[in-house]
Amino acid sequence: MRDARRFLARTLKAVGLLARDARIPKPVRWIAAFGLLPIPGPVDEVVLLLIAPAFALFYREPMRDAWRRAGTGDRSGPDTRGGGPVTGR
Repeated sequence: MRDARRFLARTLKAVGLLARDARIPKPVRWIAAFGLLPIPGPVDEVVLLLIAPAFALFYREPMRDAWRRAGTGDRSGPDTRGGGPVTGR
């Protein structure tokens, strides 16, 4: 049970980091956010099925970085506003 909670917490942290990552274009992040909305019916699932391959093919590095940073609690890394690395904020 503890492992499941840790996994869920790490996943939520990684999603939060990806949502603010400037390496992923805003329209792609908006589409992914739309897919996470609790919309009745298959609409949100279809959106997620369509956007998932784009993330897997084109945004592996940001996803890998977010997963690593979520696991270590490290908030440094690429500046999510589009600049250089985050330093001492």
